[in-house]
Amino acid sequence: MLDIRFVRENPEAVKENIKKKFQDDKLPLVDEVLDLDAKLRAAIQEADELRSNRKKLSKQVGALMGQAKKDPSKAAEAEAVKAQVAAQADRLKELEATESELQEKVKKIMMTIPQMIDPSVPIGPDDSANVEVARFGDPVVPDYEIPYHTQIMESFGGIDLDSAGRVAGNGFYYLMGDIARLHEAVIAYARDFMIGKGFTYCIPPFMIRGNVVTGVMSFAEMDAMMYKIEGEDLYLIGTSEHSMIGKFIDQILPESSLPQTLTSYSPCFRKEKGAHGIEERGIYRIHQFEKQEMVVICRPEESMDWYEKMWRFSVELFRNMEIPVRQLECCSGDLADLKVKSCDIEAWSPRQKKYFEVCSCSNLGDAQARRLKIRVRGEDGKLYLAHTLNNTVVAPPRMLIAFLENHLQADGTVTIPEVLWPYMGGTKVLVPKNK
Repeated sequence: MLDIRFVRENPEAVKENIKKKFQDDKLPLVDEVLDLDAKLRAAIQEADELRSNRKKLSKQVGALMGQAKKDPSKAAEAEAVKAQVAAQADRLKELEATESELQEKVKKIMMTIPQMIDPSVPIGPDDSANVEVARFGDPVVPDYEIPYHTQIMESFGGIDLDSAGRVAGNGFYYLMGDIARLHEAVIAYARDFMIGKGFTYCIPPFMIRGNVVTGVMSFAEMDAMMYKIEGEDLYLIGTSEHSMIGKFIDQILPESSLPQTLTSYSPCFRKEKGAHGIEERGIYRIHQFEKQEMVVICRPEESMDWYEKMWRFSVELFRNMEIPVRQLECCSGDLADLKVKSCDIEAWSPRQKKYFEVCSCSNLGDAQARRLKIRVRGEDGKLYLAHTLNNTVVAPPRMLIAFLENHLQADGTVTIPEVLWPYMGGTKVLVPKNK
């Protein structure tokens, strides 16, 4: 969310930013919010003048009443001033109601106007215009067939979608045996990997209040993703980032406590609206999964440095598990409204002969901090807004797809990279049970 003062001073820049995000339908909002803002400031000014004048008139009434003891004519004069005070009080009530109404309207629009994107962001309407920046590891297509990921899992007796469908419906799964153990091994390794990078391990609440939801994401994202708990002001989290950023709501952090570097585990719940192709079924796009996340709260001047570090952590983790990946810079039209800059880390799929998204790293500038009132007290005593960043460490459902496809051997076995041996009880190869 932008500062209204910035919009006031830079309306054309804000409009240009909206155009770059291909959201021309929002262009009228800039003039609309500036008009509302002008009316709000006028109402505040008049109210302040009335409050100041009321104090003067109240003193005047007191003086006149004191004089009335000696001069009875002063009593009538005092009553006239009292009537003036009463009229001003009524007007003040009107203005306060107007202020409240205008503030709500301004806030609603400001939460809809997108954050200013970084100048380095490529311009494009949607993800088709995202730009490949770098590749890490050599993508290999073996000379034997790579089955669909659920078929690979079934060969190990590792997945039951039919039972999950009967229990919970489509978009859920049972993981079992070696595949379930591999899932947990990846999560545990990701946890320890981030701890090794100096991050503090956290397990957050898996439900959050509505004011936290609107603080961390746009209304459009909220509608597309979040499950609401019926009858309560609670939502199931779509990622632990929501809880972790929410941890700092309404807080003033001492500058000496920054950066806050946190890595969090949680289940995640998502609606995943819309139709999806065959390769996005199975466990690719699901309503429930587990994830290890990384979150940073830092000073504004440090946020881009942290952005670079964070996406590189994801690359390092995947390469440690011998999975080829690439970094993809997200274009303007593919950025959610609160994001300043974002990139995807995509893993190689030997089956599809292409890359697919496994991590998303984002710098949100001060957007979330402004909505949630996350402030920092500098050494000079002045307050400023923190910057927030988040990135997927690993989300095993998708990661498992990349893992199984890249480690599947011609005989149906799956090799386990060395970094996972301790988490797999020393197991180095998974052997299928059902061929």
